[in-house]
Amino acid sequence: MAGRFWDPDGARHGGIPTYPFRLAPEGLATRRQLRAAGLRPGGQDIAAQLMWYSSRYRRKDRSPVRVAYLYRIDRAQPVRPMTAAKWAALAKANAARRLCPACRTDAGYRIPTSLGMCVTCAYPDQQRAA
Repeated sequence: MAGRFWDPDGARHGGIPTYPFRLAPEGLATRRQLRAAGLRPGGQDIAAQLMWYSSRYRRKDRSPVRVAYLYRIDRAQPVRPMTAAKWAALAKANAARRLCPACRTDAGYRIPTSLGMCVTCAYPDQQRAA
């Protein structure tokens, strides 16, 4: 199956050089790999792509072929540092996710979106029994 995705010239896959999973040449990295190294793509175009089959995504409404784009490491730029304003906005957003809309108190943890309120308000009978 790996031979199907071996296309270093990009003739079969839209002009983008394509490699099978784990067979990309040196000097290329995914966004996650760049981020782990403290880098970002920095506006550069996609240099190549990885393709592989995934049984996890094998459903009738979705293709089992997965794609990850690769970027050149030598053209990557350092990640921009967080400013004080960004840290403040992040702290404010996290605080809002801790506030229960039912009882208007800080739950001390992030409110689950499945409940929409703190556990004490979602299950009042179970909290009294404990």
